[in-house]
Amino acid sequence: MMNEEVRTIMSTDVVTAYPFQSVGDAAKIMLRNQLQQLPVVDSTGRLLGLITSYDMWRDCRRNRHSENRAVSEVMNVHVVKLAPKDKVGTAAELFMDRRFKTLPVVNLDGKLKGVVTAFDVIRYSLKREYREPILYREVLL
Repeated sequence: MMNEEVRTIMSTDVVTAYPFQSVGDAAKIMLRNQLQQLPVVDSTGRLLGLITSYDMWRDCRRNRHSENRAVSEVMNVHVVKLAPKDKVGTAAELFMDRRFKTLPVVNLDGKLKGVVTAFDVIRYSLKREYREPILYREVLL
């Protein structure tokens, strides 16, 4: 079950930020889309980093004008990422071991192809085990 490739469960409709955008703009994007993190890409779609609500909070505590700073000044550039052919089990291990919530999926050129979340792995596992929702049918479908 965990040998499925992550490309089969990843989200390809990814909301992103650009390094030149302000932290305030990134925060608005995150609030509007109910996200805790945003992949940061360049104009060609190549992954440059990830900015999280935690990164923003930490920077806000250090800098009074954090909301005006560029995303590139606050984002994390040391991002663990997956390839589309990596296994769901690999993602699950990373979520458990590193306590990540989202992992970007990139191709060999470093271009963002999607993201896989811990929720994606849980939903995949549940649907494999239970074809029909047990509870909350209207929410899970």
